[in-house]
Amino acid sequence: MNAPLYNTEILRLAASIPHHERLADPMGSSEKRSPICGSRVTVDVDLADGRVSAVGMLVRACALGQASSSLLAANILGKTPAELAAARDALTAWLAGAGPLPDWPDLDIFTPALTVTARHPSIRLAFEAAAEAAAIAAGTTA
Repeated sequence: MNAPLYNTEILRLAASIPHHERLADPMGSSEKRSPICGSRVTVDVDLADGRVSAVGMLVRACALGQASSSLLAANILGKTPAELAAARDALTAWLAGAGPLPDWPDLDIFTPALTVTARHPSIRLAFEAAAEAAAIAAGTTA
C-alpha cells in the first residue's frame, strides 16, 4: 500500500464537517475519546419516527478523526439506531481485517490506514459516538 495516509481527500473532509455545532437539547448524546492520541468526538442526535432527524457534533480530533466525522455527518440523517450500530460494527471489523468494506459512502478513503492500527481508534470515534447517542435517544422515546 503506497497511498499516503493523509491525502487531499482526507484533508478536504477534515476541513468541511457538516453539522459541526452541538444540539441545544438532544435526545441522545455521547462523547468518545481515543486513549492513544486524545482525539474526542461528541455526537448529539434527535430521533423522529425511529430515525435520526437532527445531529450536532463537536469534533476535536486528528485529520483522520475529522474526516471520519465528516463522512458520518454527511450521511447520518434518516438512519436508524440499528443501522448506526451496524455501520459502527462493520467499520470496526473492516479496520481489523475481519470484514469487507462497510456499506457507508466513501469509507474506502481510509484504505491507506488499514495497516496503521494506531489510527483506527480515531477513525472509529464518530461512528461509536453516533451509535451510542442514537441508542440513548431511542431509549428516551420508547
